[in-house]
Formats: sequence, structure tokens, C-alpha cells
Amino acid sequence: MTPVSSHAPLGQSPLRTVQVLGGGNAGSSAHVRSLAAGLVARGVHVTVCAPLEAERAHDFVGTGAGHVHVPRSSDPVSVAGLRAACSGADLVHAHGLHASFRAALALSGRRVHTPLVVTWHGRTHTEGPREHLLRVLERRVMRAASVVLGTTSELVDTARRSGARDARLGAVGLPRPERPPAGPEGHDGARAKLRAELGAVGRPLLVAAGPLERRHGLGPLLDAARAWRRLDPAPLVVVAGEDPARAQSQRRIEDERLPVLLLGDRDDVPDLLAAADLALLPAGCAARPAVAKEALHARVPLVAAGSGLRELLGDAAEIVPPGDADAFAEAVVGLLGAPERREALADAGLRQAATWPTEDETVAQVLSVYDELTKPLPLL
Repeated sequence: MTPVSSHAPLGQSPLRTVQVLGGGNAGSSAHVRSLAAGLVARGVHVTVCAPLEAERAHDFVGTGAGHVHVPRSSDPVSVAGLRAACSGADLVHAHGLHASFRAALALSGRRVHTPLVVTWHGRTHTEGPREHLLRVLERRVMRAASVVLGTTSELVDTARRSGARDARLGAVGLPRPERPPAGPEGHDGARAKLRAELGAVGRPLLVAAGPLERRHGLGPLLDAARAWRRLDPAPLVVVAGEDPARAQSQRRIEDERLPVLLLGDRDDVPDLLAAADLALLPAGCAARPAVAKEALHARVPLVAAGSGLRELLGDAAEIVPPGDADAFAEAVVGLLGAPERREALADAGLRQAATWPTEDETVAQVLSVYDELTKPLPLL
């Protein structure tokens, strides 16, 4: 990140901000770390309120920010802890629906108004009473926020319909995944070694990564995998990330003899994607932008299911409707049989990635919002 001078004018105290993160999927946690680093470099005082496990995984303190452990809970004790952490802040910035709801609770009823900025990274869908509860939370958060930054135009429109007084498209520039220096065998050798360890020698390797939402789990992906059993050779599908219904998914894989391997959480997702022939983004993946960006940066053709992705991916991926396992399966089969199309998508992915906002651009936009909300009112 480009070094910059202090944001605080000479003689003035630095802006004091609190970044609130819930459980934090990989994408939102990486965004908070990137944002904290950029703000600290500009002279802003940053405190990250997040569970201790998020700090261990992402080292917010390593950016120069402070860290306060706040559990991923809306119980009175957790809200009271968050209220105390926000007591001296000039502005609070929450990331994700649940973290934003807790921040709104912590700031409510205070004698001094503290602006609340919400970055909405993605919308969760579920069924029954939980779906109704999520929509209620959305309306509460959107109406409480001073500014909502939606990561897609679709989210911005939804925020406005839910009562947001000010909703804008918010750039989220994440660090470009860096591959470690090649060992003695080189990157090609490391790629071949990893494929061999996974059991993908002489067969295509398809990689799906990211935690899965409880509503979908691996269901749509496993539905599609049934069609891939008939291919010769049958591809190997590996899934890196936790599935809330993992035991059930594993039983189905075994019963139906699906070519799917569940890896659980992995810390080498960039290496897995770099070794893949195709990257898969099934419906229900909770880290969609981050995984999609990693795939395109790695020049790996991507097949994605869901709405709201065209704005991010353009024509650099095969995008199919959510819930259509047949369309997802056919898109994968088509790409496996068309090496020229895969190469064209890989090249298009790099061009598309070049259009995404940088980390510096993201910090600059966020800081301009902070300035709007904290600048003193003119004297009458």
C-alpha cells in the first residue's frame, strides 16, 4: 500500500474509528484488515472489535490497529462490551448484517450521536422464521446506519428499499493473493505435487472454496456432480471450507459414489485454485467475491451460480442461475471439453481483475465518507 501522510490536520487529534466484525468470513475479514492498514497509514486511530479467533487468523494488531475481543453474540454482555469499546469513537464502521445489528444496539440510546457506517458484503437467504428474522434485522440496520456501502448495485438497491437514508456502491479492494516463491521444483512442479496429493493425476481438478451457508450446504454442487460421474476421465471435485451439514454431505458422497472430496478448512486456498482446471462457486458460498477474485487473479476459469455476480465478473466467468444444478453441470462439462474457451476465460479474468478497485482506492472512498460524517457543522 502506498505510504501517505497523516490524515489528521496539524494540531488536531486523529480521527478515532471502531471497525466491528462478527464471525467474519474470509472476504470481510480481509477487507477489514486491508482497511485498517490503510487508515492507520493515513493517521487514523483504528480499533477492531472482533472475536479473538478472527484476530488470530488475520492479525489486525499487526496493521497498527488496536483489538478488542467481542464475541459473535447479541447477548447483553457482548453488546455492553461493544458499547464500551465504542465510547470514545468519532465513528463506528460495521461489516456484515449481524455485526451491524450489534453495533446499532451498542450505539442506541447514547446522548452523543456517533455516525454508523455499514458495509454490506452479501445477503444471506434462508427459509421460514429465520428468513423473516433476517429481513427484520436488515430493516433495523439499514435505518440505523448513517451510510450503507453495498458491495454490489443489487445490495445498494435492496438497502434503499429496506429504509437506508443513504446507500452507495462501496468499493472493496482486497490484497491480491500472493504465491510464495517457487521451491526447487518450481510452480509447475508444486502444482503437480499438490494434484497428486489430492488424487487428481490424469483427471481434471475442480476446486470449490469458501464456507457454505446453512440453507444450501453442498446440495446444489452434489446434484451437479452426479452428471460428472459419466465423464471419462471423471473430474475430481475438492471442497475447501466448512459445510454446516458436512456429515450428511459425506454420506451422500459415499452413497452416490460422487467424485467429491471434502477437505474442510484449508489455509492454502490460493494454491488449490492455482492447481485447478476450473474453480467452482456454488450457490450458498459465503465468501463469493473473495473466492471469485482469487480465481480470476490465478487465471483459473470460473463457473459460478448466483445473482449479483455479473457486476464483479463481467464476461470473465460462466454464470448460471442459482439453484439450477443442471445448468451448473452443463457449464462445467462444456468448459472441460473446450480448452480454447478456458484459455479465453483465463485471459478475460486478468483483464477483468485489472478493473477492480485497488486497496488505496477503497481506503480513499471510505475516508471520504468518514470526512462527510465527522466534519464540524458550519457556525451560523
